[in-house]
Amino acid sequence: MVRKATYEFQVVIEVDEDGKYVAWCPALQGCYTQGDTFEEAMENIHDVVAMCLQELKESNQAPEPRFPEVIGMRRIEVTL
Repeated sequence: MVRKATYEFQVVIEVDEDGKYVAWCPALQGCYTQGDTFEEAMENIHDVVAMCLQELKESNQAPEPRFPEVIGMRRIEVTL
């Protein structure tokens, strides 16, 4: 029987200058995608994370899903 592992990753979603939703996973190098909607970007990043994990598995590397961890994001106002 093949044992499957479940991982939990943080993902970051941003809106670019063209209105596209850009998603990336800080814990997995090169793991990013985009979508026309938030939901599409979330579906796409799920698939890309799975692909990145499969590549790690095939090269006998283990992912470290906790690092780097996004702690928070805040808006600040700066006046010049």
